Amino acid sequence: MNWVNIMDELKLFTIDKAIGGNQDWFTDYWMKLGGCGAVTACDICIYLSLYFGKKLLYPYNLAQISKKDYINFSNIMKPYLSPRVTGIDTLEIFMDGFKDYLADNGEKNTNFAGIYSNCSLINFKNAVCAQIDKKMPVPYLNLKHKDPELSDYVWHWFWLAGYKKTGDNLMVKAITYGAEHWLSLDDLWDSGYERKGGIVLIDAK
Repeated sequence: MNWVNIMDELKLFTIDKAIGGNQDWFTDYWMKLGGCGAVTACDICIYLSLYFGKKLLYPYNLAQISKKDYINFSNIMKPYLSPRVTGIDTLEIFMDGFKDYLADNGEKNTNFAGIYSNCSLINFKNAVCAQIDKKMPVPYLNLKHKDPELSDYVWHWFWLAGYKKTGDNLMVKAITYGAEHWLSLDDLWDSGYERKGGIVLIDAK
């Protein structure tokens, strides 16, 4: 294990008391059903605007992020990461759509790399922790999973905003549906299915 700390967490932002956005707010049927990729990208844009000075990525008031503005922002993001029948079910679809949004908004110094969870658990943990140690959020795609306790995360995009080591297990703070939840990264990685999700590594200069 080569992460710097036993525990590290990112700064978070709230929207009308919610932590990050929530696709349940949307009135568009498809966005409400399958807008998790767009929500994750919207949240990352707000985070980068707040904490990395990339103000062009969020076109509304950062001093007071409102639910109304967030919903409007999601409609701007929708053409880039629109819901589809099979979902945004690969890292490449997410990264390509997000890159297009960044390019259209004048951001040239943010890059992405994907790591699927068919890598070793230790490499997966190291990648997550290295990003958090750099104060960078980690978009996460989970597809099918054998654990019924993770049913809310099946075929779902969310993002990671912290980690803590508990014995041999690594817990990660997942942000989704306007709330935070501590989950076992060991369990998330071990989906029990051949087809895997994974994480997106963000490099913002």
